[in-house]
Amino acid sequence: MTETEAVLAAVRERVDPTAAERERLSTAAERLVERAEDALAARDLDADVVRVGSTARGTWVRGDRDIDVFVRFSPSLDREELETSGLAVGNAVLPDGHEEYAEHPYVKGEFEGYDVDLVPCYAVESARDIQSAVDRTPFHTEYLEVRLDDELAADVRLCKQFLKGIGAYGSDLKTEGFSGYLTELLVLEYGGFEALLEAAATEWHPPVTLDPEDHADASFDDPLVVIDPTDPERNVAAVVSAANVARLQHYARRFREDPRESYFFSSPREPLTAEAVREAFADRGTRALAVRFGDDSLLDLVEDQRYPQLRRSLDGLVRGLEKRGFEVLRAATWADETAVLFCELSVAELPGIERHRGPPVHVGEHAEGFYRKYADDADVYGPYIDGERYVVERERSVTSAAAFAEEELESVALGHAVERLVETGEYAVLADADVCVLAEEFGEELAAYFEPRP
Repeated sequence: MTETEAVLAAVRERVDPTAAERERLSTAAERLVERAEDALAARDLDADVVRVGSTARGTWVRGDRDIDVFVRFSPSLDREELETSGLAVGNAVLPDGHEEYAEHPYVKGEFEGYDVDLVPCYAVESARDIQSAVDRTPFHTEYLEVRLDDELAADVRLCKQFLKGIGAYGSDLKTEGFSGYLTELLVLEYGGFEALLEAAATEWHPPVTLDPEDHADASFDDPLVVIDPTDPERNVAAVVSAANVARLQHYARRFREDPRESYFFSSPREPLTAEAVREAFADRGTRALAVRFGDDSLLDLVEDQRYPQLRRSLDGLVRGLEKRGFEVLRAATWADETAVLFCELSVAELPGIERHRGPPVHVGEHAEGFYRKYADDADVYGPYIDGERYVVERERSVTSAAAFAEEELESVALGHAVERLVETGEYAVLADADVCVLAEEFGEELAAYFEPRP
């Protein structure tokens, strides 16, 4: 047995469900489906019940406790009736559950120790005919269950665990990683886990495009494109960030060079203390700036709404700082009980005046307008000519990054929920030593920040 084979065998021992686990889940799932069918019959509803997801396809990792059940209604049913009937069945099957909302409401709850999503959808004839995004999900199961044998399903489990270990698994907009369905398609496309790693390590040159069913009638602008075999107008990998594609490539190379179990099982970071954060900035000789929000209007958003808004706001903050001459070394955003836009700066203080370049003198009216605007302004130095251009030196509106965040944050592009908080002043600015207080809530995130890994 090679070193790689030994490592993979050891990982399989940890991630493959036991026979007893499989039996328990299968029994619970059968009873759950029966309950859903009984609920339909009791209400004289014309629909059928199907299981979907990894536990239906045998690609679930040991310890997973999720069962996904879809109730398929006639496409002729209007959306309101679908939602009403779907919730009625869901609440009957999961009386202690609660309603959640994706594209439309569904019921989430617990059944015999398993976490259950009971989702209504339309029984369309093909994924091209979907009326709701969830309508395509049953087609994924139909496509894969006839193509994934036991060996490939076992390799899917290895791949999922590898992606979890390197921090690239999960299609939520916080992670921007690989979904379970995408992982299954990749393993199927390459014929196994090791073959996928070989391709990622040696062949991928983003943008990478894979088209399992040779649809070839759609175009996408993403670093990784995997055309959905059931719906050629969809890129299954659309959410995957360029960083996570690169992360898979990096660790695929590392594992092929030095196979280790540790790539599959990440160790939690030791949270930094406030003093450790202070020492880190002192060692690096950089400056700190954080904008912190604690309002429920932002924090109550689901992660797939919150993180895009925070990232847009962070990008706006960084662009605003750099436009005014404050040099940002690196930036990050985190959310828990509060939400934070965090910046580390190489330059956080600037002189009281700034240089403002005008147009070349030869451009005529535009240049003359610039000259006249400043010619009699006692608060500027100039205008004078530098090379071929008019130039003035004028007072800077803010001279510190902290002052910019306190006084001019409204001027940058922000997410809608963040923008409302900034307009009403419901945020706090922390600078330099004051940011150390973040360690109490974001100690692990700060540890990852100051000890970055690929």
